[in-house]
Amino acid sequence: MEPFYKKRMFTVLIYIILCLLILFMLLQIKPMLLGIYRFLKEILTPFIIAMIISYVLNPVVSILNARKMPRPVAVLTIYTVFIVSVTVVMMNIIPMFMKQLQELNAHLPQLAMKAQSIVDGVNHEKSIPDSIRSGINQALAKLENSITAAISEYINEIGSTINMLFVAFIVPFLAFYILKDFQLIEKTALAIVPKTQRKQVITLLVDMDTALGNYIRGQFLVCVIIGGLAYAGYWLIGMPYPLLLASLVAVFNIIPYLGPFFGAAPAIIMASTVSLKMVLLVVVVNTICQVLEGNVISPQVVGRSLKMHPLVIIFALLVGGEIAGVPGLILAVPFFAVMKVILQHVFMYYIHRRAV
Repeated sequence: MEPFYKKRMFTVLIYIILCLLILFMLLQIKPMLLGIYRFLKEILTPFIIAMIISYVLNPVVSILNARKMPRPVAVLTIYTVFIVSVTVVMMNIIPMFMKQLQELNAHLPQLAMKAQSIVDGVNHEKSIPDSIRSGINQALAKLENSITAAISEYINEIGSTINMLFVAFIVPFLAFYILKDFQLIEKTALAIVPKTQRKQVITLLVDMDTALGNYIRGQFLVCVIIGGLAYAGYWLIGMPYPLLLASLVAVFNIIPYLGPFFGAAPAIIMASTVSLKMVLLVVVVNTICQVLEGNVISPQVVGRSLKMHPLVIIFALLVGGEIAGVPGLILAVPFFAVMKVILQHVFMYYIHRRAV
């Protein structure tokens, strides 16, 4: 009879114990790991943002460079066109934003009174059970406390706001130098790789670019289109502050599956202070936008999908949201897509090695 320690079950048990031991050790050094994570996040955030911008703009710069335009001049041309376009757009949009913000600020007392009247109506409605009324009141109290805490936290973290402005200032310079020396950076990175492995590494990079290129560049365009459709829909139904609310729809649309719900929530809450009809109209507008996005816009603009199962995408969103909040939600799917390509190549590499 085969000894127990030679059985497969014993090996699996040893691996499980080792994994639990590693997890226990990680939990013991969690404070140190969190400190390292915060330090690296502060240092690497501007570089990561600059790399994303460079990745998005590099195809345009490469096209101009292929047409005999020096790469630094091509980068400066892209920057000039971008800055002029943003300036023109902002000169038209910022006054609308400011006007709607002023209107919102002026109408906040009325909205608060209307919301209070709705709550009072619920409390005086005898057909509603006491437990439901109590739950609604507790939920509203928690919401009020959360808003107060968020405002206090924002005021207390003025330093982080200044740091954010500093990051926003240096990111364009980092992106410029990355774009200018994009090919040099690629050659330097490949020079580090042993010659015997360069072919596999180049194939890996090409597959990563194929997996991410259409997605990242296309998602920005999709968000702009969806934001424009939402603005047109809100304007047509007479929704207050259509530009502000449509901007939230555009920003959150970059998050797969969950983004449309986050983007529509502020508009639905605002519509609830107007009328039930407005709530239904807002739901209809957002539904039409998402139907068009899923069936027409994304397939045409983004093209090939990342070929990731919805369960994997939701898991990626949960992990990204837990680690880095909203930025984590935005970057989770591309990051997991890259990891998927890397793991596939590692798996195929070891299968090839075993076959040989």
